[in-house]
Amino acid sequence: MADSRPLYLGPRLKRLRRELGLTQTAMAQDLRISPSYIALIERNQRPLTADLLLRLAKCYRLDLAEFAGDDAEAYEQRLAKVLRDPLFADIELPALEVADLAGSFPGVSEALLRLHEAYSREQQALAEQREAPGVGDPVAEARRFVARERNYFHALDTRAEELAAEIARAESMADWLGKTRGTRVRYLPPDVMMDALRRYDRHNEQLLIDDTLDAASRQFQVAMHIAYTTLRKEIAAVLASADLASQTASALVKRELAAYSAAAILMPYDRFARAVEARAYDIEALSRQFGTSFEQVTHRLTTLNKPGMLRVPFFFIRVDPAGNVSKRLDGAGFPFAAHGGGCPLWNVHTVFRTPGEIVTQFLELPDGQRFFSIARTVSAGGGSHLRPRVTRAIALACAAEHAPKLVYALGCDPRVVAATPIGVTCRLCNRATCPARAAPPMGREIIGDDNRRGIAPFGFAEG
Repeated sequence: MADSRPLYLGPRLKRLRRELGLTQTAMAQDLRISPSYIALIERNQRPLTADLLLRLAKCYRLDLAEFAGDDAEAYEQRLAKVLRDPLFADIELPALEVADLAGSFPGVSEALLRLHEAYSREQQALAEQREAPGVGDPVAEARRFVARERNYFHALDTRAEELAAEIARAESMADWLGKTRGTRVRYLPPDVMMDALRRYDRHNEQLLIDDTLDAASRQFQVAMHIAYTTLRKEIAAVLASADLASQTASALVKRELAAYSAAAILMPYDRFARAVEARAYDIEALSRQFGTSFEQVTHRLTTLNKPGMLRVPFFFIRVDPAGNVSKRLDGAGFPFAAHGGGCPLWNVHTVFRTPGEIVTQFLELPDGQRFFSIARTVSAGGGSHLRPRVTRAIALACAAEHAPKLVYALGCDPRVVAATPIGVTCRLCNRATCPARAAPPMGREIIGDDNRRGIAPFGFAEG
């Protein structure tokens, strides 16, 4: 059935008239209608009839499909997305008003979209500037490179999988190193290792490993040596394509690529991806199956971006009790704050109260986006009385829609389950009544009230 809705194209007709350099009177004469009728059409008080559309096409040689095409819906969708920005969180914006703006005032809509785009670019530039001050922060540069590649390196995964198959035919990685490289693996006490966890004695063809490491860490250090020596060419090729600005950034990326390759040797892509599906992303079960640590498995889960064998995309973060971020990998589009503190309501900051326990949480951002977070503390160091142990928290987060695929949220409906309202950072969160707020949000005027103290530390003027 043909669409019989009246066409209200006033702003579009007005733009056309101005582009042609015509007055309302001149256009009215061309179309054989009154100037007052042109004015009514331009104000969307009268529709454009089919007859009038044909006259427009004939007089001004228009493509009717292009002129009368319905771009209001596209404007409406774009505006709705922009207006979900936390900056507007306190303003009531009914969908009908957004639709009216998009349909009746496309010029204003376009201006608003451009302004928000410029604002977003400026915020991103500020974030990058603060993340990489001065001539450049090599840590930030290395993170950006890994993020740009979506933390997946096909050549490394392919070669690592071949190596894993070779190693599987030997009794162990140490046995494989001895037979194929003539390298002997030895486990020695810390005083002999001189504060090194792994050291390669090239003269005697020995790989020396700190004997206080746990089994998973020992295996990982052996795999790191194999990555540095056997995947040297593949790692160098990836580095050559990275075009990094500093030697420090190159060194950091090289270490990341070696760690990536080591994980790929211990958890070969195809076998690991199948196990992930079979065990419904049960991290502890996967770590037992592959002889790896909880953190190594969570890290590997962020790399499953192989074409044709994609798995749930995750965001990974590791923080210490002071909130310092020591590792971050994003494959889930999580809007992490590049500067400033994170949200204390997120479970990655609260799991220090329950060390060793997995804590799950649904999260909802001010713009309505929902995520599912799995958090737990992990430890490094230790192994002897005189060696201190460092405790950190890690979180693995995915879009809420993927949560039912995970053993931690089987059977739940992420659309209706209760979610913790969090913000990216206080400066970008407009939740006015949040008791955990540490700083006021941008764009909100703070007001003082001598007679009242709310639950939040700041009071704001109405938007």
